[in-house]
Amino acid sequence: MSKLYFRYGAMNSGKSTALLQAAFNYEERSQHVLLAKPAIDSKGDRKIVSRLGVTRDVDFLVEPKDNLRALFKNHRDSFSDGRQIACLLIDEAQFLTPEQVDQALELAVLDGIPVLAYGIRTDFQTKSFPGSMRLLEIAHSLEELKTICRCGRKAMFNGRVINGEFIFDGEQVAIDGDQVSYESLCAACYLAKKNIH
Repeated sequence: MSKLYFRYGAMNSGKSTALLQAAFNYEERSQHVLLAKPAIDSKGDRKIVSRLGVTRDVDFLVEPKDNLRALFKNHRDSFSDGRQIACLLIDEAQFLTPEQVDQALELAVLDGIPVLAYGIRTDFQTKSFPGSMRLLEIAHSLEELKTICRCGRKAMFNGRVINGEFIFDGEQVAIDGDQVSYESLCAACYLAKKNIH
């Protein structure tokens, strides 16, 4: 039986880089993969963008209303040369809906396609994303990708920065870019930025 994997970490923990490395490893062994990401992630448009500068086009974007299992099957079947797909790799998996995470589990268990989902657990207010929560509930395998805070301790929270100031109110989703950036923080530095002593 194939499995659903959730590989998670704070911002800058190398999730996209790890996904691209996994794709490379499969393809180096002449196995074919499909790459996807939720359409809400506008960073890089139709690309997976690693902070190391490595990019790759996704095979398809996932809209909130899409059935992930059906979308995968449509793209798998569109290969004219009959290639078998060894796995599905999903970047920014926190933006999947809980129903799409259930469909990822169905792909793994019922269709025999390993699904490797990469994303963050919580937003800048330390609240779970719905997709991440469902992945934590049902994934066969959970793996934390680690990074460090500016102080050197393990980072586990994502601080949102606007105009050089840490912000703790606002919409859950604001894509990293010109207006907004994020910094990975340990619990102590996160609470200090919130002025909680």
